[in-house]
Amino acid sequence: MSNGQWYPPEWPDRIRALANGELTPATPRRAATVLLLRDGEQGTDVYMLRRRTSMAFAGGAYAYPGGSVDPRDDDRHVDWAGPSLATWAERLGVAEAEAQAIVCAAVRETFEEAGVLLAGPTADSVVGDTTGDDWEADRVALVERELSFAEFLARRGLVLRSDLLGVWARWITPEFEQRRYDTWFFVAALPEGQRTRNASTEADRTVWTRPAEAAAGYDRGELTMMPPTITTLRQLEPYATSADALASSAKRDLTPVLAQARLEDGELVLVWPGHDEFTKRIVLKSGSDA
Repeated sequence: MSNGQWYPPEWPDRIRALANGELTPATPRRAATVLLLRDGEQGTDVYMLRRRTSMAFAGGAYAYPGGSVDPRDDDRHVDWAGPSLATWAERLGVAEAEAQAIVCAAVRETFEEAGVLLAGPTADSVVGDTTGDDWEADRVALVERELSFAEFLARRGLVLRSDLLGVWARWITPEFEQRRYDTWFFVAALPEGQRTRNASTEADRTVWTRPAEAAAGYDRGELTMMPPTITTLRQLEPYATSADALASSAKRDLTPVLAQARLEDGELVLVWPGHDEFTKRIVLKSGSDA
């Protein structure tokens, strides 16, 4: 492997089974992930975490805070600041209830995994320190799904700041993957006064890095990443400030990216439409994969 593209060894067998009609694709779960940004000395920095090698999905890969949508947040009342649910629903291409749950997932996962909360007591404020014992107890309850995010906000009298988020991209896990996600990628700036911390049990390392520096590590094969991670890193490189990136998100194309696999002249061909750098060709030999 000349770069750090994440490529599980079981994929060729699963791709061939899908091509032969022997594999029924799993239904992707809704998910959200957040590219948390801050303004550094040399431009925009992004917060990344390295997933523990023991993780069943993308172990050892660098990623952003994120996770599955909690369906309990579809229809619970949430005090909301920023674009309306109707506006978010149109932008995300889903119903209003789904839009609420997706945005809630983005904000919740950022709090669960980075200790950063995009919410405040009023529509034009954000909370300050979230490191106390009471905050940690609520964070753990959210991780354990003992508490929905809507309930958490209501308990603390907080308003979700959807205006601090911009949606950036949408990627759907390939049909041949066992664990599939329909993931919306968001960008957000680190709120003033808040600090990140490795609050996730799924990560063994966290880092603030310039997108170009992390992408160079991937290109050298030093950092492992999934296609959507390295793609979004490269897309961030032109932006000098987090505000510039957030402002540009309104014009981003959200057409879902879904990998396609086919059998062609004794090879398995794996492509991500519009992203040629990830194309893989695997030669089949004597009924097994090379």
